[in-house]
Amino acid sequence: MALATPTIDPRLVDHLRQVRLLALDVDGVLTDGRLYFQADGVEIKAFHTQDGLGLKLLRRAGLQVAFLTGRESPMVSHRAAALGIDHVFQSCEDKLATLRELCTRKGIELEQVAYCGDDLPDLAAIQRAGIGITVPDTPPYLRALADYVTERRGGHGAVREICDMLLEAQGHRDALVDTYLHGKR
Repeated sequence: MALATPTIDPRLVDHLRQVRLLALDVDGVLTDGRLYFQADGVEIKAFHTQDGLGLKLLRRAGLQVAFLTGRESPMVSHRAAALGIDHVFQSCEDKLATLRELCTRKGIELEQVAYCGDDLPDLAAIQRAGIGITVPDTPPYLRALADYVTERRGGHGAVREICDMLLEAQGHRDALVDTYLHGKR
């Protein structure tokens, strides 16, 4: 079954084909950026289910996924575990250094990384990754420095948009969709 092809900036296609690792900030990318606290101080985060499936599809296609967040939250650990994501870095103050260390351990070049973040702590990683991505809610002066700005907002399917773009550029999307059509997941 042929699916409509999403519009991918032709300048990004070659870079998207080289990506082996998608690294993501959490607050503002996987979530809407708002912090929710119950009366007892327990933090709550809302994650978009389509983002989760997109990340699972990426992993099935052989790409690696990492979460890098400046905050510490058990919700991030729970979400990563539910998605089978092993690379989770919380209380991460220097995201670029952490990303470089992960790349070294995994034998991946920074040029083979797509990184999505939404604010100043993400800027160095956005600038140095093979593809630097941000979301529309990001301050304009940061959006101008990214290679790609998602159409969907953080916590509202932005990560799925990135996953679909990567899967399409690398030629995996139709085969993965076909597994759902024929119940071969």
